[in-house]
Amino acid sequence: MENNKKQDILRQFPSVQSILQDNAVVKLAKFFPREFIKEKIEELIKSERNKIIDLLNSENGVTAPDNFNFTLDYFVKKLLDGLNNFSYSLKKVVNGTGVVIHTNLGRSILPERALKNIYRISSSYSNLEFNLAEGKRGKRYSHIEYLLKKILKCEKALAVNNNAAAVFMALSSFCAGAKKEVVVSRGELVEIGGSFRIPDIMKASGAQLVEVGTTNKTKLQDYESAINENTALLLKVHQSNFRMSGFVYAPSGGDIASIGKKYNIPVMEDLGSGSFVGLEKFGLPYEPTAQEVVDTGVDIVTFSGDKLLGGPQAGIIAGKAEYVDMIALNPLNRAFRIDKMTLAALEAVLFEYLDTERAVKNIPTLFLLAQTEKEIRKKAVKLLNKIKRSKNIDKNSFSFKIVEDSSIVGGGALPDYKLKTFALSIVHTKIGASGLANFFRGCNTPVIGKIKNGEYLLDMRTVSEDDFNDISDAIALIPK
Repeated sequence: MENNKKQDILRQFPSVQSILQDNAVVKLAKFFPREFIKEKIEELIKSERNKIIDLLNSENGVTAPDNFNFTLDYFVKKLLDGLNNFSYSLKKVVNGTGVVIHTNLGRSILPERALKNIYRISSSYSNLEFNLAEGKRGKRYSHIEYLLKKILKCEKALAVNNNAAAVFMALSSFCAGAKKEVVVSRGELVEIGGSFRIPDIMKASGAQLVEVGTTNKTKLQDYESAINENTALLLKVHQSNFRMSGFVYAPSGGDIASIGKKYNIPVMEDLGSGSFVGLEKFGLPYEPTAQEVVDTGVDIVTFSGDKLLGGPQAGIIAGKAEYVDMIALNPLNRAFRIDKMTLAALEAVLFEYLDTERAVKNIPTLFLLAQTEKEIRKKAVKLLNKIKRSKNIDKNSFSFKIVEDSSIVGGGALPDYKLKTFALSIVHTKIGASGLANFFRGCNTPVIGKIKNGEYLLDMRTVSEDDFNDISDAIALIPK
């Protein structure tokens, strides 16, 4: 097409200002910042302009300018349609992966009590650091310490923003001043998510790493032989995200604590995915609980709040009062402290643990782990029946069936253990499993599943009935 004709078509585009002044767009200012609306209009005009230029420059380009009708109403409608589907970058997603504590999908879902408490505290002023009884400044950790002391039977406790921070701050506190050594087994120099490694954390904290034993076997005398006048701490790191089997041995935290008492050296155990409930209740292999570790006699134990505990992101530090107090005085505590929303959520979650049976029912992470195969299959059948009844889904383009599969705990816990589950298999006549996965991720509420044996699967362990409408709506949008 000649250049002047191309310009005739592009001149049909309304100005940004004229779209902004439209009554329907003016009303949007009640819901969106004006600058945001302006940016969306500019993006829309640019997108439509580029489409037309590409079309006119193509071999099949249209030759008459009156084939296009870029009115003000056209752009206003496009803008309204786009903003009606607006969502923030951080979105709710459907977890169909079967990974209960999925780090990439936000780890633990908070219980209803925690959500209500977050809103209650965040929507008003609070006594975050105000002692109501004495009418003066208080300590924020007091709101959770009373519960942690009761549940763990420890002398003192505090919480920072994650377990890596808890470990870092504790090491920094024990090794402050002159170069101090921390003794740890070679078999426990683990790497956690995001390539964070225990040796790197120790180095950054100022601690001098002293490795003892071998990769597969470390004996109690290895710790004892490494002790000297520079030893500040004996450290045990729980192998939560990997397993070694065969010719292996490592002393327990309690055994190491006995050496610590003998030489008057504190002992710390990093439990990683700390749990307050024995996982055997759910048919899972034994993992030490935080209470059991405290009871072994170690001086400090650290663990995560958003893994097996089922709470918000936090790092719990619990143990002997003299050491917890020392760690709390570390200047890093100011940088690593948790905010009022985390405190509100954590206090509510900890409160549930005053009754273990109640905790299993009300804390989503525990509830998902406790589901029976029968309950999961029943949920799968219910979703399948909903899909079959939908008039918006083209049944001729799909094949649906319920299949046996396996879930995992996630969050670095029990990495070698699979939980029996059931999944909904979705097969399209024209679109492969990878194509379905791409499509589902692009929905208003993204659906995240897994691909196995060339089939797209939704693991029903981590899918809730509240997700059924989102899944059904997503399937209905898939082209024939």
